[in-house]
Amino acid sequence: MAQIEALEKQIGYTFQNKSLIETALTHSSYANEMKHGTKYNERLEFLGDAVLSIIVSDYLFNKFHLPEGELTKLRASLVCEKTLHLFAQHIALGDYLRLGRGEEMTGGRERPSICADAFEAVIAAIYLDGGIEAARSFVLPFAVGMLEEHATPFKDYKTLLQEIIQQNPEEKLQYVLVEESGPDHDKRFVVEVHLNSNVIGQGVGRSKKEAEQQAAQKALELMGE
Repeated sequence: MAQIEALEKQIGYTFQNKSLIETALTHSSYANEMKHGTKYNERLEFLGDAVLSIIVSDYLFNKFHLPEGELTKLRASLVCEKTLHLFAQHIALGDYLRLGRGEEMTGGRERPSICADAFEAVIAAIYLDGGIEAARSFVLPFAVGMLEEHATPFKDYKTLLQEIIQQNPEEKLQYVLVEESGPDHDKRFVVEVHLNSNVIGQGVGRSKKEAEQQAAQKALELMGE
């Protein structure tokens, strides 16, 4: 129980139902050795994966005005095994795992797949114990920290431009579709971004959102940003 309390302190969350976090930390190799119906974390991992995905998707959707394809790539970078292993390392999750003797002897506590799966199981345990907001409070600092630490190639130029223009409330920013061409499977959109009545950038893309991002990028370059 002292180990559970130490982890709770580490993650900043206290469980009402301690059995949830115990199961989240239990690997199948340990359960197989213990027998007697010992629960292990694979079912929680399944749920945690879904909870993680919705939390990250919701955050990215509201934070970045990016095309669907770029949002998908960005989400994938945050929920992949490599990233989840890093998150697990931040809270020394491997130290708290219950592993079978074989896994223990072959370095299971440091194995990326085991640690990443356990991290997802912990997310599920928090979700089941405290709800989606508790899970969100746990997950988002990791995701936001990763985004800040590793410069993403998917810069949200529209948001950057909007933040600059908002400093002058009387200024009005508008995106105008000026051309649309090509067959359905290979569309081409041309968008202008207007500041009041002046064109300050033009972008071309295979979707309106992509063209708008390009136009915003051009406008930022014009401003020297």
